[in-house]
Amino acid sequence: MWGGRFSEQVDALMAQFNNSFSFDRRMWREDIRGSIAWARQLARVGIISAEERDTLVDGLNMVYAEFAEGRFEVRETDEDIHTAVERRLGELVGTVAGKLHTGRSRNDQVATDVRLWTLGAIRRIDDGLRALQKALLAQAETAGTALMPGYTHLQRAQPVLLAHWLLAHFWPLQRDRERLADCAKRTATLPLGSGAIAGTPLMVDRTALAAELGMTTISPNSIDAVSDRDFIAEFLFCAALIGTHLSRLAEDMIIYSSAEFGFVTLADAYSTGSSLMPQKKNPDSFELLRGKAGRLTGDLIAVLTVLKGLPSAYDKDLQEDKEPLFDAADTLELALPVAAGAVATARFHPDRMRAALDDAMLATDLADYLVARGVPFREAHYITGRLVREAEQRGVALSALPLEVFLAAHPVCEPDVLQVFDFDRSVATRRVPGATAPEAVDEQIAQARRCVEER
Repeated sequence: MWGGRFSEQVDALMAQFNNSFSFDRRMWREDIRGSIAWARQLARVGIISAEERDTLVDGLNMVYAEFAEGRFEVRETDEDIHTAVERRLGELVGTVAGKLHTGRSRNDQVATDVRLWTLGAIRRIDDGLRALQKALLAQAETAGTALMPGYTHLQRAQPVLLAHWLLAHFWPLQRDRERLADCAKRTATLPLGSGAIAGTPLMVDRTALAAELGMTTISPNSIDAVSDRDFIAEFLFCAALIGTHLSRLAEDMIIYSSAEFGFVTLADAYSTGSSLMPQKKNPDSFELLRGKAGRLTGDLIAVLTVLKGLPSAYDKDLQEDKEPLFDAADTLELALPVAAGAVATARFHPDRMRAALDDAMLATDLADYLVARGVPFREAHYITGRLVREAEQRGVALSALPLEVFLAAHPVCEPDVLQVFDFDRSVATRRVPGATAPEAVDEQIAQARRCVEER
């Protein structure tokens, strides 16, 4: 492809080092799509005849079929997906294949291929996120008004609905979907026509090219176009954050499925055992989901590190952008269905959750009781804290303190103070939008349902 300038063969190790076909071959669909669109533009501007265009398009469709059917035969000279497709095209249609690359560089060709591939990955990952959202939503709808302890700092905090906790993992995934959709807008920019650096001298219709390839705009600067990998970094950030959200869900499920909590039982299909201990049932689906977060973050850091040291325009360092991109997409395309399946088949235990509630979790309700009777919150907080300490010193639940202790705590206290020790009442009072009261959670569920119905 470029040997005319050189008088010596490339060193064998250098050829291996330089070769990217082993991983960029997966962009064969995108490469052939782009080449078919380019052949049509070459005919439009008169570089090739209509007959030559049809020959090229037919030949490219034959190469497409060979890849699709697993019949494509690789040669040692296939340096990358672009050379492989062009080489095979020449074998099928003859010397006219040499006209296909007119006005085009591998710089703008690969930039186009990888954008097209990333757009496809975004669509597939969005489907995976949506499936996981549906699993969480279905569990939330099934949970009804079941209560569980809410935790901050992994310490019991306040009672919440199980459905509220499940939906707390739904909304980060919705933000992930919105970020991916926003990333797709910038990814759908066509570099083709930028050439190696200065643009093509052929008056191709780049806007028509963009439309044919499903892109929404064309790159405004050819130097930037061939080197821009912001969309990959942005995609990898989205992927890393998805991994973080999966890890947080996994951590909760791992803890809650332990014997010490017993809030949930994972299906055997998403668990593994021990090679030594026959009784073990390990939450390996969620442990692997938690572990993949580090891998996804690593993919992002790898690409950012490559981009950091580059001058403008194309540099071969950019060959290093694809393996992290492919790895992140592959990781999520496997992880998300596993997460959805593990959540959908999990069995929650409302009785165990309710048994884990304790009266100290209603201390805020006691402070609110005082506030409602005119006591400043800071004073109410202090009084309630003293009562909590008194219960601890006596070794009893907060609600088990004698009524006279509450009445002595502050003059506004009346016998009805003990009514605050009701978990369902506590949850029901938190009715503002986004809170944990049943009617507020019902609205969340309705809102979540609308989200998963949208593509």
